[in-house]
Amino acid sequence: MNEPAYNAQVRELPSEERPRERLMQLGPEALRDAELIAILFRSGTRGANAITLAEALLRQFGGLRKVAQASLEEITRVKGLGLVKAIEIRAALELGKRLAQHVEPERPRIRDADDVSRLLMVRFKEYEVEVFKALLLNTKNEVMREVEVSRGSLDGTLAKPCDVYREAVRAGAAAIIVAHNHPSGDPEPSRDDIALTKRLSEAGRIIGVRLLDHVVFGDGRHVSLADRDLLT
Repeated sequence: MNEPAYNAQVRELPSEERPRERLMQLGPEALRDAELIAILFRSGTRGANAITLAEALLRQFGGLRKVAQASLEEITRVKGLGLVKAIEIRAALELGKRLAQHVEPERPRIRDADDVSRLLMVRFKEYEVEVFKALLLNTKNEVMREVEVSRGSLDGTLAKPCDVYREAVRAGAAAIIVAHNHPSGDPEPSRDDIALTKRLSEAGRIIGVRLLDHVVFGDGRHVSLADRDLLT
């Protein structure tokens, strides 16, 4: 394909050279990086069409990977790219990053509280405040998602059953395991922890999503309320 003239608008190009038409006819994998970015831009500026702007962006940073690392301010330094177009490209590239991060060869399977600890302990060690999480599980006890339900202060946090189960219902989870940390370092469940666990267990029975365990993390240790028969 011949390179378009610098001041030609995309709509003035032959249909077989327009990025949107090429995508519909050939699929997105057939388009160059500049053409895909041009589709995001939708329009160019006076004297530069969307493809030209996209090519200038890639040339400025030396390729798509470097563009993904650029800040909004750096992108807007490219002539013809304002804040709106910078936001569009950053949002699209972030979606690409997140998609890549969500591709996993297999989901971790939870068999007991030790599996929960291996999955979450390192992260919970970093928290200086109380954080309440839920693991959403499928029928094979594989982790579908990890959800942060609430984040509190040094004095603690409160998790309501509706907040805990909202994402579980949306995801079609068969069961959940909840976990939180004690910033004091002592994982021994409090009376409030036990009472909350019982409320969550009852709510789970009502909506059809089982509560399998509530794990409390301390300083390098954890306590399973299921192991202590404290779920009901």
